[in-house]
Amino acid sequence: MKRKSNTQTNQARREFIQKTALASGGIITAPFSMDAMVHVHNDKTLKLALVGCGGRGSGAAVQALTADDNVELVAMADAFADRLEDSLRTIQEHFEGEKKIDVKEQNRFTGFDAYKKAIDLADVVILATPPGFRPYHFEYAVDHDKHVFMEKPLATDPAGIRLVLKSAQMAKDKKLNVVVGLQRHYESKYLDLYQKVIQGDVGKIRSGQVYWNSAGVWVRARQPEQTELEYQMRNWYYFNWLCGDHILEQHIHNIDVANWFVGEYPISAQGMGGRQIRTGKDHGEIFDHHFVEFTYANGAVISSQCRHQPDCMNRVDEVFQGTKGTVELGKAVITDLEGKEIYKYPRDWNQDPNPYQVEHDRLFASIRNKEVISDAENGAMSTLTAILGRMATYTGKMITMEEALNSKLELVPREMTWESTPPTLPDSQGNYAIPTPGVTKFI
Repeated sequence: MKRKSNTQTNQARREFIQKTALASGGIITAPFSMDAMVHVHNDKTLKLALVGCGGRGSGAAVQALTADDNVELVAMADAFADRLEDSLRTIQEHFEGEKKIDVKEQNRFTGFDAYKKAIDLADVVILATPPGFRPYHFEYAVDHDKHVFMEKPLATDPAGIRLVLKSAQMAKDKKLNVVVGLQRHYESKYLDLYQKVIQGDVGKIRSGQVYWNSAGVWVRARQPEQTELEYQMRNWYYFNWLCGDHILEQHIHNIDVANWFVGEYPISAQGMGGRQIRTGKDHGEIFDHHFVEFTYANGAVISSQCRHQPDCMNRVDEVFQGTKGTVELGKAVITDLEGKEIYKYPRDWNQDPNPYQVEHDRLFASIRNKEVISDAENGAMSTLTAILGRMATYTGKMITMEEALNSKLELVPREMTWESTPPTLPDSQGNYAIPTPGVTKFI
């Protein structure tokens, strides 16, 4: 077979960005082929594996086991044995020893290749490790015909995004269900207001503001006995190969909503950022604030801001201005051009079903009903949008989405052991290199 030229490959990627549809709710359904997954039946006990046993992974496992009466947790995998055992106890305590949890000692796997052993034993897998590993874990799960729930973001670099997109297409071809933890797509309030937007209540969206401003998250201090690799793995939030910076790990939720409501992915971004408050050695290499302007092909410009600084204004929200009015997702209202309220979400959304649970309810219902949910493409493109924003703030340059997708940046090695050298290393004083706008180069 003749190999495609770089020009042909780049053109194909351009066409993918232009043509990938943002379906309502991020959910694409397709007929289920009986011969594609003959091992799944309505009355079958579905075997569940958890890969990544932190707080989010443990919570996702509880939600998966709650979603379906005939699901059993049979395998777990994590880099660290102590985290795995803590997670197992948490899940067992939640269900008070119900038979849903049958993780035999020989099915508790640790280390960098543990995910393969756990996935091999399951019908459905939860992928909840630090996101740097997600592309490889997703690839393996799809290669082995597993339905997947995976947490956002889906990668930390463009090389990972390209792998996720390839696996996403394979999952669709195999008619495997893939749900991504961008739970606003499964939240009643967001779905209701999105319908109002697409039916034209605010007109065409021309601008917007999305926010994740908070005091920050946990820090895990270095322990004397730790190697550099173990320290980074335990304090993973502060290293880009593992986390991707908080614009990616948290703010992706709001950026994804912008893509969803605008109806496409941005074509370029420019912005600024840095670290002023969170500057210690245990804060690794990431910024504590980002501000990005995302420009879309339809002319919309979305302003994105995220901040990890205490004693400042906190806000997690999305607001969009259209040619006929404004939609505020936090307040769940639509106002006209004069600021008059013309629609308000009719229920107390605090009493609505928990979208974290709904994700899993929908996943298992889709498996049982022989349907298909395909969230991975949108999850990958919203992840890439956040990576694009990080590239813009780190370099101080305007960068296009095409440049980001074709970037040679590859942060995460495919194969690692506890003897591996981490991709990022401190200097002799224990400090990590910090990106500097105007100095840091786009790769």
